Amino acid sequence: MKENTTAQPAQRDLRDTSVDVVIVGAGFAGLSAAERLAGLGVSVLVVDARDRVGGRSFTGEIAGTEVDLGATWVSERHTAIRDLATRMGCSLNPQFDEGSNVLWMAGQRQAYAGTMPLVGPVDVQDLGRIQIELNRALETIDVDAAWNSPDAATLDATSFGEWLDQHQATPSTRALMYIITRVQWGCGPLDVSLLHVLRYIQAVGGLDHMLAVKGGSNEYRVTETTQEIAKRLAARLGESVVLDTPVRRISQDENGIAVHTDSATINAKYAIVTAAPEHRSYIEYQPALPAKTEGLTTSFRMGALSKAFVAYDKPFWRAEGLSGEALLADTVPAFVTFDVSPSDDGPGILMVFCTARVYDGFGPDVRRRLVIDQLVDLYGEQANSPIDYIDHCWGTEAFAPGGPHPAAPPYATVNYGEALTEPHGRIHWAGTETAGEWVGTMNGAVLTGLHTADRIADLLRVAPEGSA
Repeated sequence: MKENTTAQPAQRDLRDTSVDVVIVGAGFAGLSAAERLAGLGVSVLVVDARDRVGGRSFTGEIAGTEVDLGATWVSERHTAIRDLATRMGCSLNPQFDEGSNVLWMAGQRQAYAGTMPLVGPVDVQDLGRIQIELNRALETIDVDAAWNSPDAATLDATSFGEWLDQHQATPSTRALMYIITRVQWGCGPLDVSLLHVLRYIQAVGGLDHMLAVKGGSNEYRVTETTQEIAKRLAARLGESVVLDTPVRRISQDENGIAVHTDSATINAKYAIVTAAPEHRSYIEYQPALPAKTEGLTTSFRMGALSKAFVAYDKPFWRAEGLSGEALLADTVPAFVTFDVSPSDDGPGILMVFCTARVYDGFGPDVRRRLVIDQLVDLYGEQANSPIDYIDHCWGTEAFAPGGPHPAAPPYATVNYGEALTEPHGRIHWAGTETAGEWVGTMNGAVLTGLHTADRIADLLRVAPEGSA
């Protein structure tokens, strides 16, 4: 029998509530920290301003099929999120990757095989040269403390776009690198520092692993959707998870923490805040955050990325020997597509990544037309007859907008990166942005939740799990 996960955590009266640890944010980091602490006998309360759990994992529905509007893929090497999914009774299925991919560049449509296109208008020699230079730079990066890497100041003073200029990258190489920055940081190459780019690429196993389907970061999808993992974990935590409860202020002294919401003050010994760096600033702190942490919140701004899903009776492109995976190198708003159809029998569903800057400002009908017109260029006239369409613009969310990751500009990482994990008194930070290895992934989020919970358990002098 399928587990009933439709019910959201029940609201509860938080007045006069006192716990050992308050956790702000019901994404994978917050929920994982709560489960670890609760298992050690620590009393916890998770509060989230949204009306749902999961953070940047969010389930939508198109043509009767559930899809991931946010975080989507799991790698073979993502053992923490894979283990959590298994414990929650969720399963994985391989991302469809059979057949040829499609490249649209300079008005040309070309089929290709492999992770990166080496066909048509692509300057293959130059693309290989730039990839070699990137891989050489990656070897110097300390993913746990990028600001301490050799030549960190120089790398951080240069935007990724300026680095491409310095290395005289050709237009086709720049266009493909632009796709990478848009899908990873929701920005252009000039908006993000080279050090920040290198940190993220190195932390997820290198450029090939970041981009690949088979054997890479995009290898598996969660059959039940990624948010379902969070829903099931929240259900286990029961009344310890409270939604629709924005935290307005956190005050502290030598005796403990007071977390102030619109309706109550929650007293605790420690707090874990899992918000993205920019979103930490949504909360007032007493005493105030140190200057380095304040600088982090103002400089590590979230990028913006949107997703559309277009459904057809069947995945017709498969019959034509196409994978449904495409790169649109120099057009907008769509720039990447993937086949997320449940089976050959249909419905056929294409996931489409869209540039927020030239997408979010339009109404739904215009957005739909823009996307479908580009799908016709890629997959032919059959793409002009969808049976359903949905989209989600992360940059326009009412609370904690943006994504998928912070687009840290030049100078930000060296000057403020240490504040990603540096506690503020009794306030500790978690969330995927604070991870070293696997930063920016669901796996990284789970790991930071577990590690932060263990640090606080130690402060509370609670014996870690498995100890004598």
